[in-house]
Amino acid sequence: MNAAVTLPADATPSAPALVLRPWCVEDVAALVEVCQDSALRHWTSTPVENHADGTRWVQAQQRGWAAGDRFGFALIETQPDTGHEQLAGNVVLKEVASGKPSAEVGYWTAAHARGRGVAPRALEVLTSWAFDTFGADGLERLELLHQEDNLASCRVAQKSGYEFARVLPAAPPSFPLDGHLHIRHTDS
Repeated sequence: MNAAVTLPADATPSAPALVLRPWCVEDVAALVEVCQDSALRHWTSTPVENHADGTRWVQAQQRGWAAGDRFGFALIETQPDTGHEQLAGNVVLKEVASGKPSAEVGYWTAAHARGRGVAPRALEVLTSWAFDTFGADGLERLELLHQEDNLASCRVAQKSGYEFARVLPAAPPSFPLDGHLHIRHTDS
């Protein structure tokens, strides 16, 4: 898979345009800064405390692209009139395999980007790309998992057309509480 994939998401009245692109080492400083947010730390399983952690995290994203089974995208807010860019979050397509009918999506947003429709827009772009890119190879369904108490993620899933399927039992340590499974099919 070409790691030079970039995907646009148009601006809205409340948020600038987004560019979804693979993570690069130049993103490490912004990643470390964004990951200092306590809410983000609560919901993510891989803490990024410092530059070394950020570098390892970005390298893991790059290895996923190279292996062709995990496609992590940095969400970059862009303001063409000023040339200003800012890291707004992450979306990922994971557990992709030839002939496998399902894969998983995930996301997180920076504190400054929450409540402005960034996650649903990015997830919609990722979903379309996933089905367009891997549908001919058997991808029929995308799964989104979140802890049961993460109400914001539940709203993002619903806004993005991922229907609630069932409650998942807790699986500590990475999933310490019961969760929700949301599903979106290629034809929805």
